[in-house]
Amino acid sequence: MRKTRQTLKKIIDVIRSRRRFLITSHVRLDGDAIGSELALYLILRDMGKEASVYNRDATPQMYRFLPGSDQIMNSMDTGEIFDAVFILDCSDIDRVGEEAPRVGAIRNIINIDHHISNGSFGDLSLLDPAASSTGELVYRLMRELGVNITKDVAINLYTAILTDTGAFRYSNTDRRTLRVASELVAKGADPWWISQKVYENHPAQKMKLLAKALDTMAFFWDRKIAVIHVTKKMLEEAGALWEYTEGFVEFPRSIEGVEVAAFISEIGDRFFKVSLRSRGNIDVESIAGAFGGGGHHNAAACRITGDLEGVRKQLVEAVISNAAERSRRD
Repeated sequence: MRKTRQTLKKIIDVIRSRRRFLITSHVRLDGDAIGSELALYLILRDMGKEASVYNRDATPQMYRFLPGSDQIMNSMDTGEIFDAVFILDCSDIDRVGEEAPRVGAIRNIINIDHHISNGSFGDLSLLDPAASSTGELVYRLMRELGVNITKDVAINLYTAILTDTGAFRYSNTDRRTLRVASELVAKGADPWWISQKVYENHPAQKMKLLAKALDTMAFFWDRKIAVIHVTKKMLEEAGALWEYTEGFVEFPRSIEGVEVAAFISEIGDRFFKVSLRSRGNIDVESIAGAFGGGGHHNAAACRITGDLEGVRKQLVEAVISNAAERSRRD
């Protein structure tokens, strides 16, 4: 805790002594990344600072309601100079995308993240794997700064926390998380309105794609593992975008008896992203880590090269091996 307070004070010193800031996050954006970015962007602007948000990927449709989202850049001006950069919700600087070398060359790299797999890159790292979300960490920074949390900032932070806790259903939700959410509601974040925008505002193409994905469901290990997938061909047939797959992994996870759920999505030629969710003691972070990925105990992701069947086979074997190793230790 003492080290965290010291880091917060050092970050605040950078904020107060510098003027031009870049804010960025990982490719294939989610609610925690975008909500955290925009909340910090609005606060810096309110403090009279110059701030820019850069993301490699376009903002998913479901998050375009967030205040400030229309200010996000998807390209970097080669002549732009920044005094510091905030890299949020990003376990590795390379996950920023193609501009990672340029971002990494900026002096004063501030790394704020809650993933256990974060390697503590940068000049200052505010890391807490026990936090529900990066949004919660940004909230702590704002409290330490003593700034006014406006309604727009509250909406962004509430969305960050809401989405990374699975609407407060995941094991990363604790009383501290709920207390922060309550304070954001008091600042103007409307839970019903935000939930409607995030969870009940889907394009028809997403439902078509979901139907195709659920039709691929396969069970392994006495039905303790459930796997679904989406290919590029399925996306084309449904007229859907990749961003529509957010949340698909929750469907196999919700099945009675399933301990590990996996969603495999084709993102390139013989290249797949795997989203993992678990219940109980199975540590999917360590499973994802074996493939170069990371995340949390019950929620993680990685990328695997190969054909679809081979990727699924590797994944199932890794889950079963991990469970066996855990049993031996216990």
